[in-house]
Amino acid sequence: MSVAATPAPAAPAPRRPLERFLRLFADVREGEGTQLLLLAFNVFLILTAYYVMKPVREALILAQPGGAEIKSYAYAAQAALFVVLVPLYGALATRLPRRRLINVVTLLFIACLPVFYFLAQRGAPIGIVFFLWIGVFSLMVIAQFWSYANDVYSPDAGKRLFAVIGFGASSGAVFGSWLSSVLIRQLGVNPLLLVAVTILATSLLLFNVIDLRERGVGARARGGEADPGAALRPRDVAIGEGAAFALLMRNRYLLLIALITFFLNWVNSAGEYILSAIVKHEADVAVASGSIALSEQGRYIGTFFADYFRLVNVAGMLLQLFVVSRAIKYLGVPVALCILPLVALASYTLAALIPSLAIMRWVKVAENSVDYSLMNTVRQLLFLPTRRNEKFKAKQLIDCLVVRIGDVLSAATVYVGTAVLTLSVSQFAWINVAVVMVWLAVSIVTGLEFQRRVAAHDRRSRDRAAQAAAAA
Repeated sequence: MSVAATPAPAAPAPRRPLERFLRLFADVREGEGTQLLLLAFNVFLILTAYYVMKPVREALILAQPGGAEIKSYAYAAQAALFVVLVPLYGALATRLPRRRLINVVTLLFIACLPVFYFLAQRGAPIGIVFFLWIGVFSLMVIAQFWSYANDVYSPDAGKRLFAVIGFGASSGAVFGSWLSSVLIRQLGVNPLLLVAVTILATSLLLFNVIDLRERGVGARARGGEADPGAALRPRDVAIGEGAAFALLMRNRYLLLIALITFFLNWVNSAGEYILSAIVKHEADVAVASGSIALSEQGRYIGTFFADYFRLVNVAGMLLQLFVVSRAIKYLGVPVALCILPLVALASYTLAALIPSLAIMRWVKVAENSVDYSLMNTVRQLLFLPTRRNEKFKAKQLIDCLVVRIGDVLSAATVYVGTAVLTLSVSQFAWINVAVVMVWLAVSIVTGLEFQRRVAAHDRRSRDRAAQAAAAA
């Protein structure tokens, strides 16, 4: 029987004002609101820090000779870095319990920032190194946060609450972009690195507050269910044995998640190329026709992308706040997992038939807004019915290395399509249609496997509760 079709009995309406307010956006139950908001604010701070640092990344890399070309090769270099870094992270996770692992890794990233600031102030050529560093940071620290969230919530609670945490991430991206645009005019470029230090240090302090609350001794509710073993829980939870690559290769479910991540990034990156190619063509046509001067071409392109990014961010935030939790609740994770591939399939089919700027603009707005909201939340939910070592180690491998491999393959597709086959924009869109069809098939299989695993988890939870009741 479908897990989505057999919801748990309705919980009583919460009495506290906080939970009653949060129920406007998700199915938040009594006693869940404070910890949920703390987690949402934690990831808000992480994303704010990242977007505060992004202008520094662009300034440092583009100031170097050949910076624009170097940027196009950076994803491949990051993929190579992750081949080394993911096993190192896994080895560290084997030796350190959960809380200490997150503290150590985050402190290492924080410690790098004053060094980068010192070198940048003295004009050292650190653009490439910082570009690679921030690429690692943006994937590894965010993946680590979601590993923790997956570990502290049951599948039932995660399906109800992750949309609120996801809103913390999306609003942090928007706020960080705004904050960097304000501060860079007042402080300059390099001091933004010190601002990021302050924000990340605050996020780490907040994480430790969250973890102290999570590890509170005594009987309490976790995921809407009684936790009779809370009093016996260790002070810091061990991650467990196993190497990331080995955990991934011997688990069919994790391989399916990796394939979804791979195809998603392949399609999205190729779509960004298609949009950029059309925008550049339209700008060239405008210059040739005399509509704009050649000196205004950069402003034409920049204005288009500024409006485009604003549309994507606003649409993504609205979807995250009002649609995501309801889509997961009423449609279920298996169906929600297929929504982005279906949107992409319809979008790129339309773009292939009518490869105009107006069409492609709305194609990418639809794709990216759904990706940044619903798909991002559902991808995090997929790790709920996995073991702790899989949440921390295999997730790092999937969210870091597999993401970059998808980007690299997309870049290779663009290179072959432009330099060897001279494909048109329409033909690139048809390639995306073919890839999306495979992605959709993998999503269907993954959704069914998630359903099966959650059902098994629920049976085990009921068995443990019955045994605890009998023992009492």
